[in-house]
Amino acid sequence: MIRLSKITDYGILILAHMASARAREQGNASESLHTARELAEQVNLPLPVVSKILKSLAREGTLESQRGAKGGYSLRTDPGQITVAQMIEVLEGPVAMTECAVAAGICLHEGSCSVRDPWQLINRVIKDALGEITLADLAEGGAMNPRPLDRLIAFSQNASRDKEAGDLRDV
Repeated sequence: MIRLSKITDYGILILAHMASARAREQGNASESLHTARELAEQVNLPLPVVSKILKSLAREGTLESQRGAKGGYSLRTDPGQITVAQMIEVLEGPVAMTECAVAAGICLHEGSCSVRDPWQLINRVIKDALGEITLADLAEGGAMNPRPLDRLIAFSQNASRDKEAGDLRDV
């Protein structure tokens, strides 16, 4: 089974919560600061887990951290500019179905592998699809909002047409 780690799942949940709050507050920087304790209570996760995730996201540049009594964490970038693929990469590492999708030369069988090219294609389609959905899309309601789903359906249809035409063979 292919599955995101709990830390990645929780990290995306926290980021979506922060993006929703930011949208409600009209981007007011002073109101869009969130403490780890506040976020843990609001998303119903243990404080140590939330703290770990926030520190990681700040270290990777997704969040901005402000110290002090009135400090907290805020999104560094507009939620519409952060894709699901980027969030996964920050929290978990490269989006890759197989090791050979991460970098060339990792697998000993790379030169003679009969399924490498199809897996590369599958990996690219998945990564591109994840790149079509933004944090803003998730914050707006996820599955209840048809806009991201419509984009994924259109993306899938275009990918199918391109594959039939042989355009995706250049993986």
